[in-house]
Amino acid sequence: MQRRTLLTLAPALALPSAFADAWPARPLRIIVGFPPGSSPDLTARTFAEPLAQALGQPVVVENKVGAGGNIAAHAVAQARDGHTVGLFINGNLTIAKLLNPQLPYDPARDLAPLSLLGTSPLLLTAPVGQDGVPAAGDARAFLAAARQAGDRWSYGTPGVGTVGHLGMELLKARTGIDPVHVPYPGYPQVATAMLGGQLQMALLPPALALAQERAGRLRLIGVTSAGRSTLAPGVPSLAEAGVQGVQLEMWNAFAAPAAMPAPMRARLAALIGGIARSPEVRTKLFQQGWQAVGSSAEGLANRIQADTRALGEIIRLRQIKAE
Repeated sequence: MQRRTLLTLAPALALPSAFADAWPARPLRIIVGFPPGSSPDLTARTFAEPLAQALGQPVVVENKVGAGGNIAAHAVAQARDGHTVGLFINGNLTIAKLLNPQLPYDPARDLAPLSLLGTSPLLLTAPVGQDGVPAAGDARAFLAAARQAGDRWSYGTPGVGTVGHLGMELLKARTGIDPVHVPYPGYPQVATAMLGGQLQMALLPPALALAQERAGRLRLIGVTSAGRSTLAPGVPSLAEAGVQGVQLEMWNAFAAPAAMPAPMRARLAALIGGIARSPEVRTKLFQQGWQAVGSSAEGLANRIQADTRALGEIIRLRQIKAE
């Protein structure tokens, strides 16, 4: 039996198209689970203005911060007003329930995919001048030094179950390195800890990693995409260093409450996908560190299923549980 997520994509005949055309009757609310100025918040605000123009109603961004975005996801899942959607990162729509079975919402049951907005690989990074690391700093030499260091090295992430955490645990399993996990509130704090010598490595978003590399503070070891990424030009992939099976991406997406009538969801999905593919928004997303996608609802549903399987395997392999 197909997951319930896919069932939400089937066209609904219960509401006439004229009803969907008359919607929305009041402002649309975008709930974001991260603070103002964060990457998800900036993306939501990038879409708010063109979406308001298309809908003919104001679009308001509301920040509900906490639990890695899961508080916001629960609020969206419970919404029954027909005028609430959410902007989410990977975990909220994929592995949240696998990490924490007590979570009050089920992504597959309670949230309906709208559109995949943008994707981004992560960059394996290390401090400049780190003791015990060859000056050349290529991935093979770096990983050899990490294996020798064992658990004397540490790596940082924005928290248990984030892509940065799962990616590092996968890298440990594939390469035999064994750094200790240290969680932080967010990626900026991880970078600061590396600069201060508290961490020896981390997987960081390209925009943050490249800014620190240009300032001469961090070294870029490799990118987690299958090949080289336009978001990090000139940085070799980890696969080029012989590390196989560590292809991971962050992504963000819009989803609606599963209770929102299908004609409304279909209209929103088409509008959001078109906005994401527009030249102006593609440029803005790239500047924010995202490769624009603008998928259909079905395309996002397929990505959710694929990532739930892949990331779920890492969770089971490394026995990761939410704290």
